[in-house]
Amino acid sequence: MTEITRLFDFPYHQLEVHNLDAALVTKYDGEWVKTSTKDYIEKSNAMSRALLKLGIQKNDKIAVISSTNRTEWNIMDIGILQTGAQNIPIYPTICAEDYEYVLNHSESIYCFVSDIEVYEKVKKVQANTKVKEVYSFDHIEGCKHYSELLELGKDDSTQADVEARKAQVSPDDLATIIYTSGTTGRPKGVMLTHWNITSNALDASERLPKMGKDTRILSFLPICHIFERVLIYIYQYSGTTIYFAEGIDKIGDNAKEIKPNLMSVVPRLLEKVFDKIMLKGEELSGIKKGLFFWAVKLGEQWEPYGANGAWYEFKLKIANALIFNKWRAALGGELTTMVSGSAPLQPRLSRIFSSAKMKVMQGYGLTETSPVVSVEMYDNNHFRIGTVGKPIKNVEVNIAEDGEILIKGPNVMKGYYKDPEKTASVMTGDYFHTGDKGEIDNDGFLKITGRKKEMFKTSGGKYVIPPLLENDMKQSLFIEQIMVVGESEKMPAAIIQPNFEFIRDWIDHKGLNIGTSNAEIANSEIVIKRIQKEIDKYNKHFGKWEQIKRFELTPDVWSIDGGHLTPTMKMKRDIIKGIYQELYDKIYRI
Repeated sequence: MTEITRLFDFPYHQLEVHNLDAALVTKYDGEWVKTSTKDYIEKSNAMSRALLKLGIQKNDKIAVISSTNRTEWNIMDIGILQTGAQNIPIYPTICAEDYEYVLNHSESIYCFVSDIEVYEKVKKVQANTKVKEVYSFDHIEGCKHYSELLELGKDDSTQADVEARKAQVSPDDLATIIYTSGTTGRPKGVMLTHWNITSNALDASERLPKMGKDTRILSFLPICHIFERVLIYIYQYSGTTIYFAEGIDKIGDNAKEIKPNLMSVVPRLLEKVFDKIMLKGEELSGIKKGLFFWAVKLGEQWEPYGANGAWYEFKLKIANALIFNKWRAALGGELTTMVSGSAPLQPRLSRIFSSAKMKVMQGYGLTETSPVVSVEMYDNNHFRIGTVGKPIKNVEVNIAEDGEILIKGPNVMKGYYKDPEKTASVMTGDYFHTGDKGEIDNDGFLKITGRKKEMFKTSGGKYVIPPLLENDMKQSLFIEQIMVVGESEKMPAAIIQPNFEFIRDWIDHKGLNIGTSNAEIANSEIVIKRIQKEIDKYNKHFGKWEQIKRFELTPDVWSIDGGHLTPTMKMKRDIIKGIYQELYDKIYRI
């Protein structure tokens, strides 16, 4: 049996152990098209042969930029890695100037794009880079199609050359450089080896539910991010069928079609799903509305392993039969597990979705740790709400004296590409400094308490941890985004982007005579008073020194394109503060 030590070993393991008729499934022109394990490997080998004919050498860099996850991305991934070259995934949503920076910094010589939108951004900067040729997965006029390379590599008489290249790739060789979307400055190129990611996939796989050829996965989180990418390797290892969603806006439709058993999510997505569910609940009337909110309240009290007792479980059974079954039906009806990462998950959402038989397993990790450090699992009492589970096998977690989380293990990156100083600044011996603060309880569960850099002191000398407040406040249906400010100021305050969609429905439902444009909502005294009520409610969970004393609303929707958020939906705090300096001054200077 194939020993899995390099990333391209995963498909071969799948062929030997599972040999699926549908390993990877992508929708083209309204039809789901299946690629078997055998075809997946054959196409990957054809791509490797073609790349060798193009003159690709070991350690060359090839960029891949795709707006959606799709079969072609995986074929390119294995095809590139088998030659000893590196796959440089790039976030599709960043601007053309950032494309130029990453292409140049990585010294990529070929680039593969998914569609015309990405192609046009690359073409805008290609002349300023070392990129020799661009190939597209979609058919685009004037752009070479990636099938030309499959044709070029069709002749398998040179497969011995591919095998020779594969034999030269060691587990400690560089596999990929992932450019992290930093909240400040230029993105950093995180160097991950084959064994960094492979060991992480193998060790993390033990935390997922038992999966096999009858398990259906819906994949939609960006595969250019290490979170979804390592899960794709885990799914291949486990022999599941991976369906690639058409886009984030089609998740509901695709879920109903394929009836997934498992999918990965980010908290922001679950918040959006929950907001929509609550909006529908508000539209109900009479006994139906009463039952809906009774079920939600019951869900908010959920505890794992039947800890609430038989009477609670009996009521929950009724809630599932009458209310929660409709929630599950909206996501295909067979979804039992969601793996959540990239940001803290509100405990309330963990309880509610888990009570509805869609358990949310929260994990923790960073690009620099390939990424999984810890993750929950419902079996063996590895699930505790408010934590990110226990560290996975072979990964050591230490808490420094100042509360910072330090990580040691085979998953820790090789370093930042072309930046030894930055690498040295985050390493102490074999330990990687995460910049996150946390604690480990008596049972070994890891809890994230904040971000080291985001913690600040007020002028009164009191410490405030913004993410704790923000995560709590975002439970409000009226608040879409919130950034807590107040470093060296007399009190904490907040800049808030209202949930315009919900508030418009609220205005309509209440029959209020106020405007519904974003600017009118943000300046409405009625809306401001209602959000103050929400702030007062959540402030009670915190000490007086950390409670939000004032806030201002923005008329803008915070977005990646607007510069407010990184591609992984993290707030760019300094930039947001700069954009709304006037509102900040209004809070503290007027």
